[in-house]
Amino acid sequence: MKLVGISGSLVGAKTSKAVNEVLVAAKSLDPAVQVELIDLREYEIEFVNGAPLSYYNDDTIKVVNTILAADALVIGTPVYQASITGVLKNLFDHLPVDAFKSKVTGMVITGGTDKHFLVMEYQLKPILTYFKSLVTVQNVFVHNDYFDDENEITDDDVKKRMIKLAEEIIYLKR
Repeated sequence: MKLVGISGSLVGAKTSKAVNEVLVAAKSLDPAVQVELIDLREYEIEFVNGAPLSYYNDDTIKVVNTILAADALVIGTPVYQASITGVLKNLFDHLPVDAFKSKVTGMVITGGTDKHFLVMEYQLKPILTYFKSLVTVQNVFVHNDYFDDENEITDDDVKKRMIKLAEEIIYLKR
């Protein structure tokens, strides 16, 4: 099974760290799981202009093809202006409508207020179901206060929920 994590932010490291924690948990639960983190800070994804995928740059093609080849996904985004990031939405716009068909998809959201968890249910989940994903129920919201100065997660409950998310992804994909 190939599990791909996507960190949908161009700044900071909290979301990338949170998504990677789920990947690490999945790998520790089942060493046969192949994991890969796509940190959008490391790629130049072009803006969608309606052209076929082959007309875009190598980074865009590589990221889209990696997502399409995955068996399961962990989608991470910080909350900006009460929504997912524009860079993540742009990435979604590159995908075909059945991109997540038969894929298990978990969500990890980071945000500065407790109400930001609502973005997961009311914005990201509808997008994932539009792409025909099987969305997990053990999704994780991480308040920014639960990170230390090195972007390590300090809350044990959050860490346990990340393990539960990894367990659910593996279980549902099997």
